[in-house]
Amino acid sequence: MHSYRLAPVLEALGVCSEDEQLYRALLARPESTTTDLSRHTGWPASRIGRRLRSLLSLGLASRTPGRPARYIPAVPEAAVELLALRKQAAIVEARVGASVLTAEFRAQHEAFTVIRGAEAIAQRFYQAQQCAQDEVLVLDRPPYDVLPVEPRRAYGVSYRTIYDLAALSAPGDLLAARSAGCRILRDVPLKLVVVDRRTGLLQTGPEVVVELGQSALLEALLRLFELLWQQASPLSPDASEGPLSCDDRQLLALAAAGLTDQAIARRLGVAQRTVERRMQRILKALDATTRFQAGLRAGQRGLLV
Repeated sequence: MHSYRLAPVLEALGVCSEDEQLYRALLARPESTTTDLSRHTGWPASRIGRRLRSLLSLGLASRTPGRPARYIPAVPEAAVELLALRKQAAIVEARVGASVLTAEFRAQHEAFTVIRGAEAIAQRFYQAQQCAQDEVLVLDRPPYDVLPVEPRRAYGVSYRTIYDLAALSAPGDLLAARSAGCRILRDVPLKLVVVDRRTGLLQTGPEVVVELGQSALLEALLRLFELLWQQASPLSPDASEGPLSCDDRQLLALAAAGLTDQAIARRLGVAQRTVERRMQRILKALDATTRFQAGLRAGQRGLLV
């Protein structure tokens, strides 16, 4: 299936590369049988069968009655909307789960270490960061009376930070956040720092932080972070080529995060009419009619990564 080995565009929505390859093949040849698909892709029938079952469960294909069974691909726009809604539902479920786990923690807090006071919290944060060997994960949201907004970076340690939109109150904040390890999201649910996936510092109240060791609660918070990372919008695409400038990509990322033209204008320090004019240019450059379509096409071309 050489003509369909294109860069995957549905991975962020939970579709593996093999499923997407077969979905593309179905889009080119609707109502194909298992035999047709095997002949076209060069895959064995058993592999085709596994992938077809996956497409059916994802809602990317349907099966006709009768024999031999034929398979019909879902319309891409509808399929992507359904997958996106499922991803949003997973985020909601994770947030509910985090609330339940937090309640359980408060009922049995003696199993964890509670740190009180801004000075003690800052000292423990510094110590944990100094011990980092691999990575530091940060969920950042106001207020800033305890955990710092941005950790001091240690050599050889990767950092990923998800900022709440409210944390970026001025254009200078946006510039500070524009790196490959920083993304933005509306309504970050809590404030958290995790070092090497072994130690977590979770803010639970004013000048109160809970230190978590390896536990079911920390694992749940790590899963929540990864789900939020998938949903968050990058502010600084690395690519400098293509139809969009770096400023255009920043504007599109903010729009994808849910900001209105007026809110984007305030954050970028420009007039609302400037934002509207640039958005029209972006839609034209991407041959898109809606912002959703522009965001999808920019993602497909790697312009928002």
